[in-house]
Amino acid sequence: MSLSYKGAGVDISLADQWVDVIKEISRSMPGNPDVLGGIGGFSGLHRIPGGMVLAGCCDGVGTKIEVAKAAGIFRHIGQDLVAMNVNDLITCGARPLFFLDYIACGKLNISVLKPIVESIARACSESGCALLGGETAEMPGTYPEDGLDLAGFAVGIVEEEKIIDGKTVSEGDVVIGITSSGVHSNGFSLVRRALLSDDSPYRLDESLALLDGATLAETLLAPTKLYVKTALRAVAVGGVKAMAHITGGGLFDNLRRVVPDGLTLSLKYDAWPRPPIFRILAERGVEEEEMRRVFNLGIGYCFIASREAYPGLLRLLEDEGERGVLIGEIVA
Repeated sequence: MSLSYKGAGVDISLADQWVDVIKEISRSMPGNPDVLGGIGGFSGLHRIPGGMVLAGCCDGVGTKIEVAKAAGIFRHIGQDLVAMNVNDLITCGARPLFFLDYIACGKLNISVLKPIVESIARACSESGCALLGGETAEMPGTYPEDGLDLAGFAVGIVEEEKIIDGKTVSEGDVVIGITSSGVHSNGFSLVRRALLSDDSPYRLDESLALLDGATLAETLLAPTKLYVKTALRAVAVGGVKAMAHITGGGLFDNLRRVVPDGLTLSLKYDAWPRPPIFRILAERGVEEEEMRRVFNLGIGYCFIASREAYPGLLRLLEDEGERGVLIGEIVA
């Protein structure tokens, strides 16, 4: 049995077509000279006075919320929400300023929502940004009583001359990855089809030897890592030419977003040990090509840097308590 993201209900190719439609709509509108770049980056950029640029992005946690609901564990999902936004935001070198959340539900349940917002607040504090506000929308008729969805919006700031945009990436540069905490918050429609469907041999509350005795719920709901402090310190040291947050689309598709035309990536998928959850997914029928297309496979954030800068960047990551891995290089 071969399982795919499309078979689980998510069509990446159609999503790419939708992005192209959005780009066409955007191009049809009057241009704004203060907007830098265009649709499709990890964040949008807008000039403000004083040589500064605001960066903004929005994202959600996807169907990971369904796993949290099934397990009755909500204490980490707020960090997922913040991380999915601020990790995108910092890829241009922006320092997060503030975050806002949007919670939609069928019926207000304070015992569920309280740990979510507490987790959001903690993650904002750890990321050095303010939880500025948000909206909780009770929408009976649109959602069932236990229905729940989360979205977030982050804004940061960076000096225009210090934007990290990948324009100086060149042949021979190296790709350094930082390990993930697991699946993070992408691909969960496929995760749920593989591990939580009626034909799955696994239960959320089951402790598995392959997971070092952790339950499937604990493993799947491990919060997305916050890379803000590490990434900004790496940028301050110098030598970083581009950065990518590895989310939906996997390593190659996210990295190629910051690689100039005419260059491509040579990635070594055996350069790091994958978290065992990905082995379980593979055993359940997710083939290697699909794994690479959907999941982070254990690498949550990447730097592209000159080969000369690599040793210093590796030492910085070690000082930050992160494991840096040389996972590839830029080729013509």
